[in-house]
Amino acid sequence: MKIIFNGEEKSITGMTVFEYLQTLDMDPRPLAIELNREILPKNNYKTTMLREGDQLEVVWFVGGG
Repeated sequence: MKIIFNGEEKSITGMTVFEYLQTLDMDPRPLAIELNREILPKNNYKTTMLREGDQLEVVWFVGGG
């Protein structure tokens, strides 16, 4: 199936948001995830299945000063 990840089309197999992040070696703790233009609560990453045509945007939080 195809999804849009940060503006780029990607072909993936059926998986959850958390599983997809793992395939990218991304630690979900410092991330905010937007799925189809809505913020996805962190406690839903492991239960939300990605579907054909989903739009996934990831924002990294960076500390500094």
